[in-house]
Amino acid sequence: MPSLLVRGVDDAIVRALRERAAQHGRSAEAEHRALLADSLLGPRRRSLAEVLATMPPGGEDADFARVDEGGVGRVFD
Repeated sequence: MPSLLVRGVDDAIVRALRERAAQHGRSAEAEHRALLADSLLGPRRRSLAEVLATMPPGGEDADFARVDEGGVGRVFD
């Protein structure tokens, strides 16, 4: 399995990585691997078009037609 060496990492990031690893009960190296896997191989974000395409139909166009009652109606009765 290949290795990855990351140089020049800020001390605050290393400290946060160690704290997060301790919270998950694993080494900093294992936490680093998990973070890389989650961010690079995790679920892909869907586009708005993809999300909208999965929505069920909301009715017929006539259901949303505006009714003209010959004047300004009260919206909040």
